[in-house]
Amino acid sequence: MIDIDELDEKFSIEGELGFAELEEDLVFMTVSNKFADADICLYGAHLTSFKPRNSMEIFWMSPDSNFEEGTPIRGGIPVCFPWFGPHKTDPEKPQHGFARLMYWDVLETATLPSGETLVRLQLCSSEETKAYWENDFCAEMKIVVGTVLNVTLKITNTSEVPFEYTCALHSYFSLSAIENLSIEGLEGVSYFNQLTGEKDVQKEFFLHIQEPLTRHYLGTETPVVIEDTAFNRRIKVDKSGSKVTTVWNPGEETCAKIGDLPDDAWETFVCVEATNAFDYQVQLSPSESFETSAIIGLEEKRDL
Repeated sequence: MIDIDELDEKFSIEGELGFAELEEDLVFMTVSNKFADADICLYGAHLTSFKPRNSMEIFWMSPDSNFEEGTPIRGGIPVCFPWFGPHKTDPEKPQHGFARLMYWDVLETATLPSGETLVRLQLCSSEETKAYWENDFCAEMKIVVGTVLNVTLKITNTSEVPFEYTCALHSYFSLSAIENLSIEGLEGVSYFNQLTGEKDVQKEFFLHIQEPLTRHYLGTETPVVIEDTAFNRRIKVDKSGSKVTTVWNPGEETCAKIGDLPDDAWETFVCVEATNAFDYQVQLSPSESFETSAIIGLEEKRDL
């Protein structure tokens, strides 16, 4: 049982950060500073909202999301760990791992000298995690809320043997409509098309999504820009510690089969994810750590 009063006493920042039960009694941390507002659910260390000042919401959240323990939250930034996608050998284990299905502990909150807000959350191995994965680890989510949102997943191997894992920061971005979307930064990058099982190279400067799409762009660390002509905005999605950029939109037919998505949801979001998977799994020796970051912000509007 989470004691909100205790969390407030230890970690709240007057006028800037507090705790509340929202969305079916899950515990959230709310951040509001001079740069932006943000909401972070302690269940899954899941960022559900980021709204820079004088701007609209960056992330997309499903109105049909199940905000209850035992099921993942749909939208925002789900944390995929210690595997990305289905488990390799056991289809009964949860899609995208267990990190998004557990409460994380609050380690630290602070106001940085810049005025940005720092939040650190932690999930360490336990009997509960070992029911899914045998390794000893500590996972930390470091979130810095400013004009730019910086989200870092740090994994430390606390066991006496090496292990490997895959992960993703599975960001859902809000769109006016899928036909108004173009994505820059992937020209010339090879990708694995999960829907066909084939590899190809993107030849076009802009990626436009006109059909169901699940592409994993391989061996790339470059930022991408999500442009929405109707919203008149460009979202820059930079990253570090990630060699795969995943772009996903389920399309109409698949969307209608996913229980926590409205049938027409595919028209108003795209996922662009900082991923480590496929040939880019992370290998950690005992006591080693590795960080995967997503850095998300609005580009300044250009003069025409």
